[in-house]
Amino acid sequence: MAKKVSIVIVSYNVCRLLDECLQSVEKAIEGIDADIYVVDNQSSDHTVETLTPKHPQVHFIANTENVGFARANNQAIRQSDAEYVLLLNPDTVVFEPTIKGCVDFMDAHPKAGGAGVRMLTTEGTPAPESRRAVPTPWVSMLKMLGFTRRYYMSHLSWDEPAQIEVVSGAYCFLRRKALDQVGLLDEDFFMYGEDIDLSYRLLKGGWQNWYLPFEIIHYKGESTDQTSFRYVHVFYQAMLIFFRKHYGNLSLLLSLPIQMAIYFRAFVALMQMLSQKLGQFLHPQKSVRS
Repeated sequence: MAKKVSIVIVSYNVCRLLDECLQSVEKAIEGIDADIYVVDNQSSDHTVETLTPKHPQVHFIANTENVGFARANNQAIRQSDAEYVLLLNPDTVVFEPTIKGCVDFMDAHPKAGGAGVRMLTTEGTPAPESRRAVPTPWVSMLKMLGFTRRYYMSHLSWDEPAQIEVVSGAYCFLRRKALDQVGLLDEDFFMYGEDIDLSYRLLKGGWQNWYLPFEIIHYKGESTDQTSFRYVHVFYQAMLIFFRKHYGNLSLLLSLPIQMAIYFRAFVALMQMLSQKLGQFLHPQKSVRS
């Protein structure tokens, strides 16, 4: 008999955070017919060996290479048969009512294909990326110019359910029937952007995406080295993949400014990263004190 929910977590060198995440999930699924899959992308911190004895009910999948976020999630989704699938980052802590609340909401709203929740920062404030709009050329341009209200759908209440456009991959609650219709995560996205792409395909398939006022803590960035060149390259490459996939039919006059803006932001981010590393190299004592 199919499970009600399958929780899928992709890990890479985050053993401590994953352990904390799994403890919170195991409490949150008490009373729910659920299973948990961890897909480890060849961690070097002995994640699988360390956590398998501590979490014997978890299905661990140990990859022999880092296949990326989208492909790793798809591995577990294909193995599960649950009515709902929750894609969850390992650097999260799930509050006990959250998963049950999402199940109840999705059961009561059959057109809901995806749902996200209120993600709290370590300071306890709601993270703006809990609700996002599809980055159309216009919305993307506004965001790159610093006008983020539309992109983060800031007009919505934090305390009421509301339809949104993009569900964050950090906590992405999905209906299996919707996935069967629109397809799994696009594996052209190695990391980043796949949640935007899937959310957009759900909307185009006639499904709804929702924000729900249940909570998790998201230690954003804890599982990623955001100061590396690889991070900058992969992040902005994902933006280009999404734009070319969904807006490649636009005229050159419209598409070229967007693509140039993406390259410019990538260049600025890279320069900031290099400047920070140079400052740490030239003033190591100052970096230690700060």
